[in-house]
Amino acid sequence: MPFALPRPHRDDWRIAVGGLLGGVLLWALGIHPGRASDPVVLWHASWAPLVPLALTVACEPLRRARPRTGLLFGTAALALDTVTVGSIVTIVLYTDLMYAAVLYGTPASARRIPWITGMLTVLGGLLPAALWRDPQGLLVGVAVGVVAFAPAATGWVVRNHRDAAEAARLRAEQTALLAEMDRRQAVTAERARFARELHDMVANHLSAIAIHSTAALSLDDPKTSRDALAVIRENSVAGLAEMRRLIGILRDSSGDLEPSPTPTLDGLAALVEGARANGLDVTLDAGHDRVPAPVELAAYRIVQESLTNALKHAAEGRVRVVVREENGSLHVRVTSAYRPGDAARAPGSGSGLAGMRERSTLLGGRFEAGPEDGQWAVRATLPLTEGDPA
Repeated sequence: MPFALPRPHRDDWRIAVGGLLGGVLLWALGIHPGRASDPVVLWHASWAPLVPLALTVACEPLRRARPRTGLLFGTAALALDTVTVGSIVTIVLYTDLMYAAVLYGTPASARRIPWITGMLTVLGGLLPAALWRDPQGLLVGVAVGVVAFAPAATGWVVRNHRDAAEAARLRAEQTALLAEMDRRQAVTAERARFARELHDMVANHLSAIAIHSTAALSLDDPKTSRDALAVIRENSVAGLAEMRRLIGILRDSSGDLEPSPTPTLDGLAALVEGARANGLDVTLDAGHDRVPAPVELAAYRIVQESLTNALKHAAEGRVRVVVREENGSLHVRVTSAYRPGDAARAPGSGSGLAGMRERSTLLGGRFEAGPEDGQWAVRATLPLTEGDPA
């Protein structure tokens, strides 16, 4: 693959053209930093300063594309300029090449060039003064410092500020990205929470409505139909109240509202009575102290969903609910009669088991559900986290 030189920046071309015109103008006016009688002037031709000027001008387009190459040839041009009467423009352009080599060069070059030019500045002042035994020899070091070390140090400072600004910009972008990710995760978590609450609070009522409406339609008995319609009305009113609570929470812009009142384990007895009213033969065995609110709410919802599933899917038989605190955890177990192949009395989406598993996982607990000794068993172990209990 052939070597391709990066395209120079437009400003670099402008600097080169401006330097060439300015140098030629000063040469035409006879303005030079040196004189033909100076002992260091070895090339006395009148056009001699134009050669290092042209070479330095040719290096300017490389100040960004190839800063080290431009500095190398620029240094050679400056050395050549010292043996002529010289050109102020050549010196100025060289300081720009030195500055660009530090600013646009590699990190290694940016570290080494100021150190090297600093050493040359010190040596350029001390050695001539020591050899000539004349304090004016220090002016050589001053000249080296002005032409080489000062632009290199300036480039180092500007580069540090530029790198710091770029790092700050990247940090700001990363912070904004993380904030957006946190916002999306918070929205997703909030939606999942409301989905669980909606399913747990309303599904029980809707399942009872579906089952009792089926009974009312299938049995030609006025008393049975009236009893079924009474249960349907009771569950529809309760479900509508829960829906209104959730809608109120979603409409509240402050986000401070919670379903009121928040269910607790003290409400298990009322939950079981409601299940009995819907036709389930339920027994409750509860023994626990006061537990943290998140664990209490999760346990209540797991029992509630298990009773809903028993109402929809369980065979005829007793449903047993056990809630016990043992070994630093709250154990929830709900068993119901199970016969494989029985059709469900009400349709289900399967999200109830997923919601119970999510509640257990969020608290660092375990959840299992499945057939066990001719029964369907739901088991959840919820660790009691440290903190003030609810």
